[in-house]
Formats: sequence, structure tokens, C-alpha cells
Amino acid sequence: MKNKKFGSSIFSSTRREFLKSAGAFTTFTATTITKSSWGANEKLALLGGKPAVTLPQDDAIRWPRYGKKEEEAVVELVRNPSYDPIQKLEEKWKEYMGVPYVKAHFNGTSALLSMFFALNLPPGSEIMVPSYTFFATILPMRLFGLVPVFVDINPRTLNFDLDDAKKRLTPRTKAVLPVHWLGLPADMDDINSWAEEKGLIVLEDCAHAHGARLKGKLMGTWSRMSIFSYQMSKPLPAIEGGMGMYQNAEDWGRAVAFGDYKVTGLPKENPYSKYFGSGLGVKLRMHPMASALAICQLEGLEERNSAGVKQVRKLNDQLLQLEGLYEQTSNRKDIQRIHYQWNMLFVDEKKVGVSRNRLVEALKAEGVKADALHYTLQHELPVYAEEEWWHHKPVIPDLPGSRQANETCIALPYFTTDVPELVEQYVKAFEKVWAHRKELA
Repeated sequence: MKNKKFGSSIFSSTRREFLKSAGAFTTFTATTITKSSWGANEKLALLGGKPAVTLPQDDAIRWPRYGKKEEEAVVELVRNPSYDPIQKLEEKWKEYMGVPYVKAHFNGTSALLSMFFALNLPPGSEIMVPSYTFFATILPMRLFGLVPVFVDINPRTLNFDLDDAKKRLTPRTKAVLPVHWLGLPADMDDINSWAEEKGLIVLEDCAHAHGARLKGKLMGTWSRMSIFSYQMSKPLPAIEGGMGMYQNAEDWGRAVAFGDYKVTGLPKENPYSKYFGSGLGVKLRMHPMASALAICQLEGLEERNSAGVKQVRKLNDQLLQLEGLYEQTSNRKDIQRIHYQWNMLFVDEKKVGVSRNRLVEALKAEGVKADALHYTLQHELPVYAEEEWWHHKPVIPDLPGSRQANETCIALPYFTTDVPELVEQYVKAFEKVWAHRKELA
């Protein structure tokens, strides 16, 4: 599965250059459309004109896309109830990922919970993690006395900013936990090199990155432990479900014993096999029906990922010709990203001459499902500012990269099927809005 070159913009991946005083995106160049922009003579829908997007969109963004194979798997399980699909999924996932140990969990959150328990770190240990993530990447830490160190993101990649992390290291920091946001691999080679130098454990949250690769190596295999989510919006959807991956038997044994009273799969020589019949007090078993769905979806994962990349390129390669419009991407040529849920674009308001919110308003009027997305930043939530929940209260930092991402993004839907006519209408809608920028301003 090969990934095409992303756009025509030239950029640097360092956070320092993203956050120059002229604005996070003023260091980038973009090819301005030289052809006669469609829509210059068309009245904006926002001002009473006809919308550019008229085709139905519900099926274009429908997900999951289950078919006969999934239906048959569910019916078979209804007719012959069994827990066998769980073990079957674990074997297939282990084979696909090329790792020695895995454990299926009820969801991605329970996989993270088990991973934090498996770490077996002393209370007060800190884990570096981006604030720009779902709560489950962070909040279960507190149940084991662990404390997050909030790290900024690169506002162009939406991933863990290693330069920022280096400034936030404390004597209590024991691990780093990057998230591969929307299927774009974080710089795990650089992160691993720094972590090894500092004696830190490397973990991965791959809830968005099923099948994504860096240097040909699957995300989730760059770390001591990692997790995946199979929730219904994810690239591999099972409605609900999760998977933990482990490189050594002791981590695996602790994770299994924590959430499985039968300590399923542990050999007798594993020190945690003695807890058969009790486990360590929590039951986090994946539902067999979800396992059956995940098995079906795994079979076509690579093909779906490849098709999704091509679909996004059909749209973005045209949109990125517009001045001041950029996408979530990396300057690395050794990644194979996937796409998931949103197609994230960013706008340089200074170059465009119109505010992000005004552009989104105009695009929506044209029929584009655009969103001025403000993703919840964990460090701004009350739970992290209250001492009673933590061994020691997390430091609440200023994270300008995370803030910049929220102030400049335009989230488009991820089209989950080939829709060339709809893509063309989206392009026309953007060109129309860009052609009327002075009027909008």
C-alpha cells in the first residue's frame, strides 16, 4: 500500500517554526489557483445564491459499512453462542501485527486501563501525553496513582511534539504516550531515541491508526505496549471493542490478570497464571459479537485504508491549490498514513483575508459539511485541576500548538466510498467561497 505525496506545500515539522509571531502557517507556501476560479460570477449561497453542493451526502459518510459477511457472522453467533471469536480475533490480530502477545478488551478505554496497570509503576510516576486527545488516553492513569505531563502537539500534524516534551521532562517522568492522530503516524523513531536516552518507557495510543506505518513498520509495534480501539467510528469498527499489545510476557500477564478472571491464554509458567478463577478484580472481556465483527473487518482493512487515502487525495489535491489552505500532514516521506472520521484542513486567516469561522459559515451555506472543530483539550477540564483525584496535581500548561489547531482547523467529513461527483461539488463550493473572499471579509 503506497501513499501518494501530500499536496504541494513546503513546510517544516518543527513546532518552533509553526508558532512564529506571524501565525502558525505563515511559513508555508501554497500554490495559488491560476485558472479562472469557478464561482466568481456565482452569488454565494450565504447571500442568497444557489448552493454548490446539491448531491445527497449521507451514504458518502456512512460508517461502519457492514455487509453480508458481517451479517452472517453475527447470525452464526446468535445460532451457536460461543466465546470462540475472542480468541480467534486475538490470534488473527497477533499474526497481522507480528507481535508476541495481545489481549482483547471490552473497548479502547479498558485496554488503556489495563496497560496502565501493567506498567506497574510506583504512585506519583508521570507519563508524558498530549492534551489534544480523548479522555481515555489520560484519565485512567489516576486509578493507579499515575500523573499526566501534558505535552503540546505540532499544530500541523496534530501529533506529539517532541521538542515541547523535552522542556517538560521532570525527575518523576517514567513514560511517554504519543497518539497517532487521525491515522497520521507520530515520529516514533525520534521519540524512541530520546526515550532511550532518558530511560523512559514508550507506549502508543493507536486508536486511530489501524494499519498505519512508519518506515514500513506498523504503528503499535514501536513501543513496549500499545492499544487499539474498535469502536464503531474507528478504521476497524466492531461497534465496541479494544486490543492491547505487549512485547513481553510479564506486561501481558498483568494485563490479562487485571481484566480476565480466567486469565485466558496464560501458560502455567507465567507468574500471573496463579490468579485463575479470580483474576485481579476486574472483568474487561470483549464481547464475542464485537469480536466476530472485528474479524470480518480485519480481512479488508488494508484495501479500505488504501481506498480511503486515494479518496482523500482526490479532494485535497484540488483544495490545496487554494491560497492559505493546508491539511493535516507530515513532511516525512517514509509514512503510510490512513484516514479516519475527519479530513482535517487548516486555514491561514492572514493569507485568506477572512476568518476561519466566516469561511465555515459560507461553506456550510454552500452545502459543505464543514465544521470549525474545537477539540476538547484535556488540560482545560476541571478534573485535572482538582487535587483529590491525583497523587500530585498535574501541571496545567500553556499549549499554544493545541490552541492553534483549534483556532485554525476546518474539519470536513471523511468520505467512506468513492463519490467523484460529490468531490467535484465540494471543490466548486470551496472555489466559490475563495472567489468571494473580499465580499465575505
